[in-house]
Amino acid sequence: MTDARAHLSNLSVSAQKVRLVLDLVRGKAANDALETLRFVPSLASVPVLKLLKSAVANAEENLGVSRDDLFISTIYANEAPTRKWRRFGARGKFKPVLRRSSHVTIVLSEREATK
Repeated sequence: MTDARAHLSNLSVSAQKVRLVLDLVRGKAANDALETLRFVPSLASVPVLKLLKSAVANAEENLGVSRDDLFISTIYANEAPTRKWRRFGARGKFKPVLRRSSHVTIVLSEREATK
């Protein structure tokens, strides 16, 4: 079976903050991960939850796999381009502001039936 994937580009949350949320659900069953993400009080959990729902829908529609058999085999966040803003401080000094963003990828696999 091929794996179901979902990819989110240019999420306006830093990769470091997103990784804290991803570590909570890495390796879990898809249903358990959905329930966990619903109650995480982080700003990054909302787009990650939406992305996981998309990956589950991809698996069900395109591959015909039940959501009960899916688990998160790979999940990671990479850094995206950083927007650089400028602020001016005291005595004419330049204070850079870095607005970081991230790319998130989820890969779901089907759990093998135990005999």
